[in-house]
Amino acid sequence: MLNQDRTERYGTVSRLLHWSMALLTGWQFLSAIAHYGFEDSAFEAFFWPSHKPLGFALMILIVVRLLWALKNLGNRPPSINLPAKLGHLGLYALLFLIPALALLRQYGSGRAFEPLGIPVMVGGGEKIDWMVDLGSLLHGELGWVLLAMIIGHVGMAILHRKQGQTDVLPRMLGK
Repeated sequence: MLNQDRTERYGTVSRLLHWSMALLTGWQFLSAIAHYGFEDSAFEAFFWPSHKPLGFALMILIVVRLLWALKNLGNRPPSINLPAKLGHLGLYALLFLIPALALLRQYGSGRAFEPLGIPVMVGGGEKIDWMVDLGSLLHGELGWVLLAMIIGHVGMAILHRKQGQTDVLPRMLGK
């Protein structure tokens, strides 16, 4: 049986989802940095081709994570305060919204999309400018907002630990 969440710590599934998404999100930022900062380099050639498929995988994982969180809602460790709760909600929202905007842009482009070999969009349709424009306007910018929030998330977890406040790291580390 899967180790469910408990009020004092997250279970195996929650931890697996959290850390796998952290790893994939880190890879996504490396691929974006490679694309925009090291164009036409081996660094970009290595990272960038994975950006769209991993973004799609992250969108699937955030949906699974949200469903799992709802299933375990009464068992999960409580937020330590309202800003922490709002911060987590913001992270969840951006982790869903950013790839959703990329999918909207992809659909609006009229091009096919088959991440990980899964046919999601057949392509060949007409370009829909407002979809492309909206996705182009917000996808990258919200990605950098997400990065700032992730840095804040990690920083606050470390700060709480260092200042002797509620040590939240063991909840997600499984100790």
